[in-house]
Amino acid sequence: MFAIRAFLAAWALAGLGAVIGSILGNAAGKPGLFAGAVVGGLLGVAAAVAGLAKLQWIPREDRLGASIGGTVGFVVAAPIAVASLRTPVIPVLICGLAGAGVLLGVGVARGWRRRS
Repeated sequence: MFAIRAFLAAWALAGLGAVIGSILGNAAGKPGLFAGAVVGGLLGVAAAVAGLAKLQWIPREDRLGASIGGTVGFVVAAPIAVASLRTPVIPVLICGLAGAGVLLGVGVARGWRRRS
């Protein structure tokens, strides 16, 4: 159950951060809009991981893995979202890669700890 909540929280906060970042970055023109969206999305991933750890939905020792996974997921999602801005659905759905990245990062972090 916590995995679904963690996925949805990371998805929502990454998307919200990207929207807020693009709004703020729009003042600097088109490059600022895209840069703001990326920075905002990454800050959203960081906020999601911090919130998930604070709520104890992920163990504190998994924060680094979740952060790396969420960042990679969002970085993969960003160019796909930019390429499909004509439709409002794809950019929203693609932010789910950040949520999937968080979960994957947690799983990898747990696997590393078991091997050590």
